Amino acid sequence: MVFYLTKVSHLFLNLCLFNFNDMTTFLICLAALIVAYFTYGWFLERTLGIKRDKEVPSKTMYDGVDYIPMPRWKTFLIQLLNIAGLGPIFGAVLGATYGPVAFLWITLGGIFMGAMHDFIAGVMSLNHNGASLPEIIGKYLGMTTKQVMRLFAVVMMILVGAVFMLGPAGILASMTGWDKSVWLYIVFAYYILATLLPIDKIIGNVYPIFGIALIFMALGILYVLFTGNLVIPDLTTFANAKPNSASFPIIPTMFITIACGAISGFHATQSPMMARCLKDRKESRSVFYGAMISESIIALIWAAAAMAFFRGFNGVEDSLAGLNAALAEHGNDASWAVNEITNTTLGKFGAILALLGVVAAPITSGDTAFRSSRLIIADFMGMEQKSILKRLYICIPMFAIGYAITLMNYDILWRYFAWANQTLAVFTLWAITVFLYLRSYRVMNGKPYYLISLLPAMFMTFICTDFLFTSGQMMGLERNLGTILAGCATIVVTVAVWLHMRHVLKKGELA
Repeated sequence: MVFYLTKVSHLFLNLCLFNFNDMTTFLICLAALIVAYFTYGWFLERTLGIKRDKEVPSKTMYDGVDYIPMPRWKTFLIQLLNIAGLGPIFGAVLGATYGPVAFLWITLGGIFMGAMHDFIAGVMSLNHNGASLPEIIGKYLGMTTKQVMRLFAVVMMILVGAVFMLGPAGILASMTGWDKSVWLYIVFAYYILATLLPIDKIIGNVYPIFGIALIFMALGILYVLFTGNLVIPDLTTFANAKPNSASFPIIPTMFITIACGAISGFHATQSPMMARCLKDRKESRSVFYGAMISESIIALIWAAAAMAFFRGFNGVEDSLAGLNAALAEHGNDASWAVNEITNTTLGKFGAILALLGVVAAPITSGDTAFRSSRLIIADFMGMEQKSILKRLYICIPMFAIGYAITLMNYDILWRYFAWANQTLAVFTLWAITVFLYLRSYRVMNGKPYYLISLLPAMFMTFICTDFLFTSGQMMGLERNLGTILAGCATIVVTVAVWLHMRHVLKKGELA
């Protein structure tokens, strides 16, 4: 991880002389993300008291299926690909339509929310023998929340798997001329194998290759940004660059659109998989915090590329207007934009990388979504997974439901996935807040380290409830009314969690 970030830093220092005056905001944000790994990541590591002398689940719980020690470079690349999927590419491209304000959300969200969220959730899983996310949330937010999250997380993981079957199958069908159903069966068969087999068989061997491809694709685009004749707009105003800004306000819509590049609840479901494979607790910062910072860098690069590339589209000189016009003409299809950017700037090599990005990335997130679902179900049923037969007991009905979901309308599935994803992050952030609150008073002499997650938890609670109340995709209430209700809901949730934390601390309980 240090080697990778050092190389990125060198590239940054060597190439930033080319168009510095055209990309000040972008360069500041890129530098901030890199520096954050060594500073804020270190601070979080110290706050969590991570030490090498404590055993890890890959050794104490070894089963040859899910609990298997793997080298750090593998766990980092697997974690990066697990959490990435289409998020840091497609979400960043669509989020770029709001303008340079997207750079701020990707950067500040990535550093203080997303990477913190992934890191601490991973460490909490390490502390509880690699427990899955609902079990962790239940330990800190109570049994009722645990039961809700068990159902919510399983449904969401199966939904993710289904969505990421349909998307790649459609793309492969358009490229090859084969019927979409044929590719759907092929992807489905791969999902079954990747979910059932030990993690070091397919995931441990294939994912690092795709992870490297994802990084090289981003570095190729970064090189073009520095050396090409592209102008990346700077942040001079917080105004919404979308032509229909009233229908798609920055708050809350941009914060839902750009998820994986800033913060994503899906990530916390993936962290326990790698928590079961770490060889040393000191690896957790590079694997969890480092993978998310890397994803934010990838998202930042793609947002910049989208803002710069479409200048002059159909005679439109303004780059942001060109981006919005180009996407509108192609049905807001981010995959089209990604193909245009990579094929034009990187040639045939870019076309291959684009294929990996728009096909391999979602497939590799989809299969780990099903694997996470299997682990979540196994955890709350108390069913060991060393036996292939017991894995099948869980997987057969799970895949039957997943296949049934693929028969639904894709647009409807995707519409609610983004909101559900960020809502899952809200639950995780509140669980992290309780964890840090107890640690602050029991270990750190009452120092308010829980503010690390309390403020992000409150912010994301407001964003998700505001979207729920005001978005035309959801309840569609009048704007001011919906925002007031979201503010009230945030206050109620904050007070409820605060009282819960005080009760748990007073009783001397975990949760």
